[in-house]
Amino acid sequence: MSQSSPPPSGPPVDNPYAGENPYAGQPGQPPVPQQGAGEAGFPQQAGPQGAPQPGFPMAPVAPAAPARDNLVLGLAAAVGAALVAAGVYGVIIGLTKHEIGWAAVGVGFLIGLAAGRFGGRNPILPIASVILSVASVYLGQLVGEAMIGAKEIGLSFNELFFDHFSVVQEAWKAEADPLTFVFFAIAAYVAFQGTRKAGQ
Repeated sequence: MSQSSPPPSGPPVDNPYAGENPYAGQPGQPPVPQQGAGEAGFPQQAGPQGAPQPGFPMAPVAPAAPARDNLVLGLAAAVGAALVAAGVYGVIIGLTKHEIGWAAVGVGFLIGLAAGRFGGRNPILPIASVILSVASVYLGQLVGEAMIGAKEIGLSFNELFFDHFSVVQEAWKAEADPLTFVFFAIAAYVAFQGTRKAGQ
């Protein structure tokens, strides 16, 4: 006659995974987390596709700075730079008695930098910089011509430049050569490109 084994002593054990996983509660098997559970079994809400999930923080993204566009300020800065550059260029010509290419490059660079930095991306500024650079180089050449002429005829620079400006212009025309206009082109090109790059 077989003896029936006695029922296990102790309170009944409830298996939270009973009915969901037939292998739940068997030794050696890890518990199966519920669907929709995140790390450590905590439930997480499903977000829209592509949205960051909890537990994966994203670095804050700084908003893009608005593009600068100030035509009046850019023009004022370019005019100021053109006057300064013309004076420096004229002094260089007056002291050396030669037109120097790198000085024309410096004129265009200074005007373009001032226009772009203060005016931003306004499309009128590169064109205005070209005009101002040509005018600055021309004015600088006249200043240099007046400095050289004043030493030769024994007049002061102010007297020759302001009281006999037409004489200075005639002397410039007489000494102008193709290289003179090459310097105009160099300054204009550098000013145009400098304004565009500085305005970005």
